[in-house]
Amino acid sequence: QVQLVESGGGSVQPGGSLRLSCVASGITLDDYLIAWFRQAPEKEREGVACISGTDDSTAYADSVKGRFIIARDNAKNTVFLQMFSLKLEDTAVYYCAATKRTGTLVDVPPAVAFSSWGQGTQVTVSS
Repeated sequence: QVQLVESGGGSVQPGGSLRLSCVASGITLDDYLIAWFRQAPEKEREGVACISGTDDSTAYADSVKGRFIIARDNAKNTVFLQMFSLKLEDTAVYYCAATKRTGTLVDVPPAVAFSSWGQGTQVTVSS
């Protein structure tokens, strides 16, 4: 059974940084796409970043390119989302998602493509 547990959320001022972690169990990261999504109040869930277990290719939403980095540590079965230069509009609940799929990423797949989800972690950017 796939289980994803996020951590690392919190409150930060604009311009600050946070690192989110997603610890996966029941899967081998090499066989999966792992993505981070976020959802702000009254907004649709948005794909933020994704990493492929096949070749470590990554994809990002335009809104976070150059500010967020997704990476994985196979030894810890963990995927990280390092967030820099945080903006007010980055405030949301951030979710980790996984789907058993291989290949090179071109963009972040839609939420419907992911079969397993974590419980989410809140990120609040405020001054």
